[in-house]
Amino acid sequence: MAIEKVKKYFAEIGEPERVVEFEELTATSEQAAHALNCEVGRIAKTISVFVDKKPVLILLGGDMNLDNKKFKAQFGCRPHMIPVAEVEGFIGHAVGGVCPFAVNEGVPIYLDASLKRYEYVYPAAGNDRSVVKLTLDELEKYIASAGWVDVGKPKGGA
Repeated sequence: MAIEKVKKYFAEIGEPERVVEFEELTATSEQAAHALNCEVGRIAKTISVFVDKKPVLILLGGDMNLDNKKFKAQFGCRPHMIPVAEVEGFIGHAVGGVCPFAVNEGVPIYLDASLKRYEYVYPAAGNDRSVVKLTLDELEKYIASAGWVDVGKPKGGA
């Protein structure tokens, strides 16, 4: 189970208490925000896309969507979502628990500028009922970030 990989990862880096589990679902940004009683933007949702036919993860604020024009300017192609049935094989986590920790080797992880609005954010932790609270510095450090990008737009935005 992916959450066990994430718990093991945090235990190995000396932070075993970081993973928080809930009785209620946290699979969507809205569900996670409700469980945490925080703004949806603080939820660092993890988007699984192909860039040049290779899997890539993008962490965005939970109140954001990918902006096709910005994505193409950044990566040189339009975003192509990894099909739901293939996400776990490419990333190492199933949809609903996709997170930036303990992912398959070679998957780059980018952080969207929309996260910079907050001192700390909550990415998922490997299943549909878990999160990790991290500052942005901790997030960069613990995921070995491939860098910051600006590929988001507000939900419902143009």
